[in-house]
Amino acid sequence: MSEFLKQWGEAAYTTTGFFWMALWAFILGYIISSMIQIFVTEKRMQKTMGKDESKSVLLGTFFGFISSSCSFAALASAKSLFKKGASFVSSIAFLLASTNLVIELGIIISIFLGWQFVVGEYVGGILLILICWILIRIINPKKLIEKAKKNLEGQDDDEMDGSKDWKKQIQQEDSWSRVAKKYKMEWQMVWKDVTVGFTIAGIVAAFVPDSFFQTLFINSGQGKTDFTFLEVLEHIVVGPVAAFLTFIGSMGNIPLAALLFGKGVSFAGVMAFIFSDLVVFPVLRINAKYYGWKMSFFILFLLFTALIGTSLALHYSFDLLSMLPDPSQVKIQDKDHFKIDYTFYLNITFLMISGYLIYLGFYKKKDVEHSMSEMAPKSPLLETILKYAAFICYVWLAGGLIVKIFIQ
Repeated sequence: MSEFLKQWGEAAYTTTGFFWMALWAFILGYIISSMIQIFVTEKRMQKTMGKDESKSVLLGTFFGFISSSCSFAALASAKSLFKKGASFVSSIAFLLASTNLVIELGIIISIFLGWQFVVGEYVGGILLILICWILIRIINPKKLIEKAKKNLEGQDDDEMDGSKDWKKQIQQEDSWSRVAKKYKMEWQMVWKDVTVGFTIAGIVAAFVPDSFFQTLFINSGQGKTDFTFLEVLEHIVVGPVAAFLTFIGSMGNIPLAALLFGKGVSFAGVMAFIFSDLVVFPVLRINAKYYGWKMSFFILFLLFTALIGTSLALHYSFDLLSMLPDPSQVKIQDKDHFKIDYTFYLNITFLMISGYLIYLGFYKKKDVEHSMSEMAPKSPLLETILKYAAFICYVWLAGGLIVKIFIQ
């Protein structure tokens, strides 16, 4: 019993430590994301992208880079762009960029995994887009694309006002009230995923033995860096399976990715795990609702094939350049999570900024009209499960911290 209490306390402490390390990055990332989504509207994107495929893919990638990292928002925006005239490949480019190339994800990865994974994330995001582009050009699924467009007919999209000059908007307090409301919406989209993801990471770090990971990911282990091709390939295939079992978004998955790497999973396997937020069942179901099941499975094929190719290319390119990261650089159970250092001061600073946004958006009495970007339809059952799982996590964390502070 005493051993369980010790592990419980350690799990809760690790989870809260993880979140404390990442808090300022979450706030900064979502402030940037909220500003861009208010001042760079979807209507402006559609007007700018045009019909030229190469230009539209580049612009789709850029607009994805500056958009929200939430998979559900990305799915809805990609659908809207496709419906209103963007090419299929540029919509896929937007989708991949908005879930793999976004600023806030890179910041979180740098905190938990190091610069090599940040490079891998951004280079890999571009490779994912290029491989999908090549596959679409080779397969040329014209009939499938036409049928998908027909499925979208009659579906309503929210219209956002893209007529106002962003330079004028940025000087108006009403615009910043909109940013504040969008900032709130960003947190509403991810709080359950982040809570469950960080809690699972703490529990796994404290309770799950290394032998489990060595069984799941063949021949993995602490200090292991020399993998055969088949072992690397197995890690890449198992990575998305592990992500599917956690059913949480990319931001919540980063502490788990750090945990996997610290336990000896290959660089390729961890990158595949991070890239896999668009090859899970909720995304498959939403794409089927938008485009039909045939197109949904085709998108799944595209993304999974690109994921395998990208992860392999990154692993062996980094190996050739002697850039493969060392698993020992990831410290999962750092005893000094809450020491007074730059993280402490950054967290305090960004909490104050966050407090001002809350005041501006919700307590200052102004009647601000606000139009939000569309969200993909989430499963009510999954959302309910996640909500109650998050509440259970809070009880678990509170109990574990009490054990850690007062009993151990």
